Amino acid sequence: MANKILMVCSGNSVCSPIAEAVMADIIEEAGMSYCWQVRSAALVGWHSNYRCDEEPLCVCTDDGMLFLNRPRQMIWEDFERFDYIFGMNKEIVKDLKRVAPIKCKDRIQLLGDYGLAKNESIIDDSHYENGNEDLKKVYQKCTIACNAFLGEYAELVQEIRD
Repeated sequence: MANKILMVCSGNSVCSPIAEAVMADIIEEAGMSYCWQVRSAALVGWHSNYRCDEEPLCVCTDDGMLFLNRPRQMIWEDFERFDYIFGMNKEIVKDLKRVAPIKCKDRIQLLGDYGLAKNESIIDDSHYENGNEDLKKVYQKCTIACNAFLGEYAELVQEIRD
């Protein structure tokens, strides 16, 4: 049975879709698709059922990644369905833990806690204040964090399967 990862940001149109694309690419390249699945969602449904912003699409596809995302809002069942729920910033993590069932709270983590320095652990698009530079920084942080997470947990999953 696959471990399921959910990436969450406020609108599911920038940060969490980039994190999903990065994690999916790393999983695929490592040949671990049999034991990991990744999706993304919004904390609130501002962009639900609309196509995501084109800028994140360009950042990921420039690096050769498949980037398909139709924003969706997180639903109650996601707390049970996913083994790991990653917020992109501390406010998202706090809000997720506030509404999560008690038995699911430990599944919720800050993605940037993996592989990033404490002062760099927030993954935020800054609303494109610096154009594509902000998105490239999101992409770079997601790449570091996703690699660090999978590096840490891939060995654990392999031990469980053996």
